[in-house]
Amino acid sequence: MYRITNTSQEKAEDFELTSGSGLSSENRWVKLAKLIPWSDFEAEYASQFSSKMGAPAKPFRMALGALIIKERLGTSDEETVEQIRENPYLQYFIGLTEYSNQAPFEASMLVYFRKRLNRELVAKINEQIVLKRQSRKKEAQKEKKKQETKPSNTEEGEPLSHKNQGKLILDATCTPADISYPTDIKLLNQAREQTEKILDRLYEQVRDKFDRKPRTYRQKARKDYLAISTLDNNLNGGNLRNGFVSQTASPSPPKTAQSNWETVSLS
Repeated sequence: MYRITNTSQEKAEDFELTSGSGLSSENRWVKLAKLIPWSDFEAEYASQFSSKMGAPAKPFRMALGALIIKERLGTSDEETVEQIRENPYLQYFIGLTEYSNQAPFEASMLVYFRKRLNRELVAKINEQIVLKRQSRKKEAQKEKKKQETKPSNTEEGEPLSHKNQGKLILDATCTPADISYPTDIKLLNQAREQTEKILDRLYEQVRDKFDRKPRTYRQKARKDYLAISTLDNNLNGGNLRNGFVSQTASPSPPKTAQSNWETVSLS
């Protein structure tokens, strides 16, 4: 069912906001603001300015917060300022105490923010953020363990007794394991392929001494392997032995180059 409603809206100034409701503490920008030690580095930031001359600079939290917003959103300087102007959570993140429809600074100020916050200061801030986050995670884990070990009480104040309800039998026969049997012909095929790679590397060292590359019949060996591996459960002992022979048998290097070939070593 669909009911047609009046799509005409009043003026944007008349749009009603939820009265008396503050910002949500579960918002990502609110959580991030709690992790950053704003006051710990404000003195170091303020040391760049004169205490008597010039116009008052933007606060440290506003400068650092704006750069963090720009990097996390991946926006341009102009778009970053526009995002801050439209979003009350971003305004809280940069230190404003109430929402304002006006931009807190011009987009060109981000250029000065980047110059004032050098790499050393940003590295210190990042280190403190990581340490603070790890500390909070450890505290949460300790609190969780404390809750788990705390015995639950009945209405009379006596701890509940958990009786054994039986045995649990676990069957892991269906668990996938990336382990091959010693008789798996795939192992032999992998060894052959690795040997071919070694031969290719050896040939690169002495290719100027040979008219052609020694034959390894790798295509035929590959074809024999595929023919055997497709037999699956019908593979008997005779076929298996023939497969081993076809995978391991390979001609020796040409007689004219036998001595040179044997002296080559891996680089």
